[in-house]
Amino acid sequence: MKIFGYELPGMSSLILWGLLWEIVGRLEVTFFLPPLSAIFATLMEIGTTPVFLKALADTGYAFFVGTSSAILIGVPLGILMGKSRLLDELLLPWVNMFLSAPLTALVPVLMVLFGFGMKAIIITTALFAIWIIVLNSRAGVLQINRSLVEMAHSFGATPRDAFFKIYVWAALPEILGGVRIGFIRAVKGVIIGQLLISIVGFGALFELYSANFLMKHFWAVLLVLFAGAFTIAEFLAHLERKVDYYAARR
Repeated sequence: MKIFGYELPGMSSLILWGLLWEIVGRLEVTFFLPPLSAIFATLMEIGTTPVFLKALADTGYAFFVGTSSAILIGVPLGILMGKSRLLDELLLPWVNMFLSAPLTALVPVLMVLFGFGMKAIIITTALFAIWIIVLNSRAGVLQINRSLVEMAHSFGATPRDAFFKIYVWAALPEILGGVRIGFIRAVKGVIIGQLLISIVGFGALFELYSANFLMKHFWAVLLVLFAGAFTIAEFLAHLERKVDYYAARR
């Protein structure tokens, strides 16, 4: 970021917004926005309590199981759609529909089908993440130079060899891009699931703190959630830049 011609470090924008937040909080413009320093102090207080650690464990479990399921299903499905015209024509309208649809409206249906426990929350998380992973994996396969596949077949590669050694690696930049966006969408999915299906994890803390107007506690939990999502997204973005080699040589 540049200001008046001076190059600032990469995290300068976050620091500037943090200072602005602190100033607004100390001016007591609204009770909804306490000072950032008070929020961090509250986080240090509640961060080691059994209630917070249990909520973190429940949310982390639902998040990682849901996103792992979305990756394990979405990547192969997207690659198969990119390879097969018939499968693509059959599934692409459904994938686009679920990607653009308000998935929150499906939560009552999931509650009826899978109950009010962790299983329904995990499935909700996976549904939020999987569709963009499928589309990006499909787009990556469609960008592959067909001569790579023909060369593999001419050297006797089996369909399994071509799948893992050609399609997956050549489509890896798009796959990672889809996974990164899927992780971000999954954060929304897991919190919606914990708020609407079963009041557990961070969803229970959000419900408790907002109902009692404990805004410092509310923002402390929200900052942990934002920090986790930001860290995962930046790590996957770093991996995307590392595999740009494959995109340049397809």
